[in-house]
Amino acid sequence: MASRKGSQQSRGDGDKYSVLLPTYNERENLPLIVWLLVKYFGESGYEYEIIVIDDGSPDGTLEVAEQLQKIYGEDKILLRPRAKKLGLGTAYIHGIKHARGNYVFIMDADLSHHPKFIPEFIKKQREGGYDLVSGTRYRGDGGVYGWDLRRKLISRGANYVTQVLLRPGASDLTGSFRLYKKEVLESLVERCVSKGYVFQMEMIVRARQLNYTIGEVPISFVDRVYGESKLGGNEIVSFLKGLLTLFATT
Repeated sequence: MASRKGSQQSRGDGDKYSVLLPTYNERENLPLIVWLLVKYFGESGYEYEIIVIDDGSPDGTLEVAEQLQKIYGEDKILLRPRAKKLGLGTAYIHGIKHARGNYVFIMDADLSHHPKFIPEFIKKQREGGYDLVSGTRYRGDGGVYGWDLRRKLISRGANYVTQVLLRPGASDLTGSFRLYKKEVLESLVERCVSKGYVFQMEMIVRARQLNYTIGEVPISFVDRVYGESKLGGNEIVSFLKGLLTLFATT
């Protein structure tokens, strides 16, 4: 522990990183993602907190989160549950209200986003002073693992059509592994009206509209190990509708 504290003190920059983890039926994944977050933040020496926003998971995710809080401490694990599933955008709004960091990470709790990339996000942000840094599967060493051809085609196709219509200046629009300055995230979520699969895309489009600077870090995306994917036919239809709405209004 002494070496970790020494590492934190040597940075002496006063920055703190809040990780927002919206969860729904993630009891198998949550202990591992939290352990990995603690590991990589601890090794890098950055100040952090993990905010678990559970939307009334029937599988006992919140009870698992309570046990994790006992293990790692209430200063590191904050529980901010909601009574039912209310959507990703409102989960972020809810989480930001409780975030004590001046920077905020958003990521999935299903192990598709590996915390090992967190130091790279922070390094990129500091090098360029970016307002947000987005993980990209489509540049550099980035990639997708565990998806069948259908999922890859949907993702690539959605990204391509979005690039053509909106020209957002970022290579991965539908990803949800990002680092924001807290005030930037607050500003964006207040303006976003989309839900589901389109929400992350709108965040980038709005960021460009407001002249926020965007950096990118190549990441490996790994399909969820436990539980079911939330992407289905309805989400694809909603995405196309949302894309056309953004095209017409931005």
